[in-house]
Amino acid sequence: MNDVWLKDTLPQILDIAYEAASAIMQVYAVGFEIETKADASPVTDADKAANAVILKRLQALPVRMPILSEEGGETFTGPDSAGRYWLIDPLDGTKEFIKRNGEFSVNIALIEQGRPVLGVIVAPVTQLAYVGASGVGAFKIEPGRPWEPLHTTGKPSPDAVWRVMGSRSHANPQLESWLAALGPHETTRMGSSLKFGVIAEGHADAYPRLGPTSLWDTAAAQAILEQADGCILTLDGTPLSYAAPTQTLNPSFVAWGFRP
Repeated sequence: MNDVWLKDTLPQILDIAYEAASAIMQVYAVGFEIETKADASPVTDADKAANAVILKRLQALPVRMPILSEEGGETFTGPDSAGRYWLIDPLDGTKEFIKRNGEFSVNIALIEQGRPVLGVIVAPVTQLAYVGASGVGAFKIEPGRPWEPLHTTGKPSPDAVWRVMGSRSHANPQLESWLAALGPHETTRMGSSLKFGVIAEGHADAYPRLGPTSLWDTAAAQAILEQADGCILTLDGTPLSYAAPTQTLNPSFVAWGFRP
């Protein structure tokens, strides 16, 4: 997709994410049932409601592309002939949603030739949004305010204390040795993809994830972070790839607020 199409489409995808966020908050307000999926992860009525909204709206866009969602809902047979598909997590941070701590989000990304070229993250509770698209830039959006361009702060100086984001619901013993090798640091814990937005804003330097995640957990964040001059790299230094969506699990990675 060219930059003009991405620029024109980004507000439409943001609108879809806001509508999904509204559906989530309607469930949040009245209570919900919790089910357990085959992979032992939880799913709620809010996941399903947001998924239904996003599928319907994406299918109504003038340019139709395949859709891969964490919650399914339609047959996904792979990217189209141009290597494009939508990749969505209707409710990222379901565990945080269940805890009612506000740290969950709607994630929508467009993949082209294995790379995320557009990403939208919306926090339903606060209505905070992070968006980005290739050739367009990355932005933070707060209710009633203009879009604010995002830029990371670059690599910390040698004597700086690293500002590290950590998962609130996923601990990993390997993380301690990684942090020890990093050097002096302070850790802020947060749920869902909102962690990546904090890095894109320049308020954190790194987020190591040395455990399992799925493609839909990272794609929107990667599109945004890359446009803010950050990156998400596997432990061997290559960007996360979305070229083979039959394999939905990501390898371990680190999100950086700079480009190594």
